[in-house]
Amino acid sequence: MEQQQEQILSILNQAINLAVDYGLDVLGALAILIVGSMVAGWARRRVLRVLNRAPRVDETLKPVIASIVRYGILVLVLIAVLAQFGIQTTSIIALLATAGLALGLALQGTLQNIAAGIMLLFLRPFRVGDYIDAEGLSGTIEEIGLFTTHMRTSNGIYLEVPNAKIWNRAILNYSRVEARRLSVVVGISYGDDIDNAQAVLLELMTSDSRVNAEPAPQVLVKELSDSSVNLDLRCWAAAGDYWGLLCDLNKAVKQRLDAEGITIPFPQRDVHLYQAAK
Repeated sequence: MEQQQEQILSILNQAINLAVDYGLDVLGALAILIVGSMVAGWARRRVLRVLNRAPRVDETLKPVIASIVRYGILVLVLIAVLAQFGIQTTSIIALLATAGLALGLALQGTLQNIAAGIMLLFLRPFRVGDYIDAEGLSGTIEEIGLFTTHMRTSNGIYLEVPNAKIWNRAILNYSRVEARRLSVVVGISYGDDIDNAQAVLLELMTSDSRVNAEPAPQVLVKELSDSSVNLDLRCWAAAGDYWGLLCDLNKAVKQRLDAEGITIPFPQRDVHLYQAAK
């Protein structure tokens, strides 16, 4: 009986010792995780503040650099947590390599987004503040992250797109070039004087300060359609003035042609009736 009691007490003592030893390791690991996460977040914010005061650093790279610093600290925290349980550094590296391989196979789509994000940052088809259209994905770029690109659509809706979806599409960047060509097509009647209409519309464009002097604005005869002679007003303007100038020109063309007595005809069709022979 006494022998059984001694065995039970020995087992209890061993269990208590194991609980104390591993309990301290677990508490230490939790403390490292909590403090490490706080330090990683603080470091990211600190790096962003420093980069925001550096005018030569591109706005596109600032959040990426801050994120790399954060993830680097988190990797060190993970190594420290594993070391807390007595795992050697070489074993940790081997474990991380194995885990990285497994994650790479499981998260192929995520790795594609990271690779696409790196290519977007390296080749720079667009930057923060540019308005783009990637085959239907359109908006103003707010941030290019390691995994996703953050955009704001023209009607103010937040849009987050995986980097791979943008990288694999043709990208139209409306902000990259400083000037854009504007075109307004208007039809006049066949009975109106084409030369006079061209002179009136050309004067209308040259009198607007938003229209660039070079290349010079033009009014071209685009086509002879069924019911009108179509004139094409072409001019160049700053990219930021494009939409405002386009809307104003459409209104001004109608008002100016009305004032000059030049007709903007409706579609017309001549109908000839023949009486069938009896």
